[in-house]
Amino acid sequence: MDVLIYYPWLFVVFATIFGLIMGSFLNVVIHRLPIMMERGWREECAEAFPEYKITPPEGQYNLSVPRSACPKCETPIRILDNIPVLSWLILKGRCRHCDNKISSRYPLVELLTAAMCGVVAWQLGFSWYSIALIGMTLVLISATFIDLDTMFLPDQLTIPLLWAGIALALLGISPISLQDSVIGAIAGYLCLWSVYWLFKLATGKEGMGYGDFKLLAALGAWLGWQSLPMIILFSSVVGVVFGLIQLRMQSKGIDTAFPFGPYLAIAGWVSALWGSQITYAYLAITTGVY
Repeated sequence: MDVLIYYPWLFVVFATIFGLIMGSFLNVVIHRLPIMMERGWREECAEAFPEYKITPPEGQYNLSVPRSACPKCETPIRILDNIPVLSWLILKGRCRHCDNKISSRYPLVELLTAAMCGVVAWQLGFSWYSIALIGMTLVLISATFIDLDTMFLPDQLTIPLLWAGIALALLGISPISLQDSVIGAIAGYLCLWSVYWLFKLATGKEGMGYGDFKLLAALGAWLGWQSLPMIILFSSVVGVVFGLIQLRMQSKGIDTAFPFGPYLAIAGWVSALWGSQITYAYLAITTGVY
């Protein structure tokens, strides 16, 4: 541990390599977790409502079973063909056996995870809290891509993230006090919950999902209630801009739903690393005091 303190660059290197390896695992989580949840729902419905004769899912399916395989020829992927980024480049983005195209998103997620973990290590230096933030980064990346794919934020990610933030404050690892963490979790949830119900009462439509409430509550638990205004403002601005661009590119109307979770995740991650600097710069610009 002392080596990482005296040689900060070494922590950055380790964090980046760790992020690259974990990026490969996150690709599995992003793909399989929604399927696992759907299978779980089907099994519960089949048991609770036998009169509807719902067919329960067959076989075992989790993050490790069955082995990763090509979706076209179903040939299991060898370990040598599963090296982050490098294998994709060597295979030129295609399956070794059937030449089926492999999405470029897989290496992009791996590179993104490596870069974000490296930035956390570079920005904050070695500490137990930095290691915890790397863990938070992994969860936020998973939640972001799952929300983009399915318009759903799994409780399996948001709830443990919330409790982890409170636990870090309780153990004194987080710079946030336990009181600020708990208030942040409560305020984060109630803030979007209130907006949701006000919008629904006014329009009769649902403006966002409950997963967004839980994600903001988790960010509040990690960063304290003081960070919530910045997270909400930044995510709203970025969400509106990129949401309109997305709808424009897809030739959809402005009333079409789009995921808000990714923008909360981006805002929360930025706030965790540069929140104090952004706040200082804003106050300096608005008040003229430097």
